[in-house]
Formats: sequence, C-alpha cells, structure tokens
Amino acid sequence: MTKVKDIFDFLCEKAPLDTQLDFDNAGFLCGNLDSDVTRAAVALDITDAVIEEAAAMGAELIVSHHPVCFHPMKSVTTSDPTGRKFAAMLGNGISAICMHTNLDAAPGGVNDALCAALGAENLGLLAPEHDTMSRLCRFAEPMEYGKFLEHVKTALGANGLRCAGPEKRVQLFGVCGGAGADFIPDAAARGCDAYITADAKHHQFLMADERGIALVDAGHFSTENVVVPVLAGWLRGRFPALEVRIAASYKQPERFYV
Repeated sequence: MTKVKDIFDFLCEKAPLDTQLDFDNAGFLCGNLDSDVTRAAVALDITDAVIEEAAAMGAELIVSHHPVCFHPMKSVTTSDPTGRKFAAMLGNGISAICMHTNLDAAPGGVNDALCAALGAENLGLLAPEHDTMSRLCRFAEPMEYGKFLEHVKTALGANGLRCAGPEKRVQLFGVCGGAGADFIPDAAARGCDAYITADAKHHQFLMADERGIALVDAGHFSTENVVVPVLAGWLRGRFPALEVRIAASYKQPERFYV
C-alpha cells in the first residue's frame, strides 16, 4: 500500500525542498506521513472547494503547487480561513503536500511546463548566473504580435492578458511562471522579443516600453496551472495503483471587465 511518505519522498526527489526560496513554505504541511493513500487530488491551490471535492472522492491526499499557508499560525480554528482548511483536511483524514518554488525550478516543473504549453523550444535558463526558474524559449517561426497574444491566451487558458511594449513579431522570448517580472531586464539583455510572466507592476510595464520588449502578463494562475497535469502525470507514472484526479473545482480567480 502506498503511504503519504512514499509520495512525499518521490516528489522531493523530483523537486528537492532545499531549492525553495527563503520566503517559501513548501513541503508536507498537513496530515500523517504514515497514512495509506489510494486516491489523490491534484490542484494549483488548496481551496475550500478543492478540499470538499477531495473528501467527496475519498482522497486521502491533496498535492498542490501553492502552500496552504506561508506564515506561522498561533491557532487553528474554523473562524480563520486557513485554519478552516486545516480543520477540514484533518477532519476528513486528508494530508497535504505542497511543492512551490522548488517546483518552479525543477526540471520538468512549472517553467519547463510553461514553455512546453506554449509549443516552443526550451533553450534553458534565461538568467543562469542568478536564477534557476526563468526559461529562454523560441518558436520555430516568428509569430505576428496579434497572433502571439491570441496564442498565449489560448495555450494557457487565460481569462485575459495585460501587455505592454512594442507590438512586434515574436520568436525568441522568456518565461517565468508566477511573479517573475523582475527578470524583464534579463530577457531584454538576452535579445528576447517578448517576456511572459504574471503579477507585473506599473513601473514594470513602463520598463518594457523603455527596453523595447513586449511584456505579457498572462496571470499567476494561468502561467502556473500548466504544472498541475505534470504533477498528476508524475504520480500516475510512479504509483500506477494510485487513483489520481485533477480537481475540477478550482479556476482562475480573476475576471476581466473591459
């Protein structure tokens, strides 16, 4: 019988915890490492709805990208949104494993999955001298700007895009899933036509114009959700007797009114 510990150890081999960033809280965050697992749910975030879905399917484990909590908790109560999640998981015998910035950097993880989802050649690290996450990518042929935006939105299933910079053809581009706009200068220095990330700030959109690079903010959810099928595939491949389902109850939280 597969144990939570077996799955945790396997995921730590794929995405070692010592590669997570200092602010992070990746790892085994809830439950019992010695519990048996017959069913697992996989999601980007552990929401109330995901926990309910996991309980309904009889899952003993949720594997997510984002940690269910980042900061130390002085109490766990149902009056607090995070405490409520822990109480619900423990009450339903559900453990939680969260692989975050370590999965961003891992081979085959978030950023490799992002490049693959966009149908581009993966040329390796965008800024190897100081970053393990962002990737340099290239389309087989240059893509007109309008078609490029349409392609990004469709390929990532994004509700919408925010963009800035020159409306030029795109072939060489950088990516960083999640909040990666700090690497705009690196993408410009590598000669990228465009850079795809999320959570860009006002001054970073201005920076894109100043540096002559097309910046596309495709949303935190959409630039990272590409790794959920990868996680599910890893689990199915390593534990063929385990029933693995991608949760259907979570979605991109932001909507656009234009």
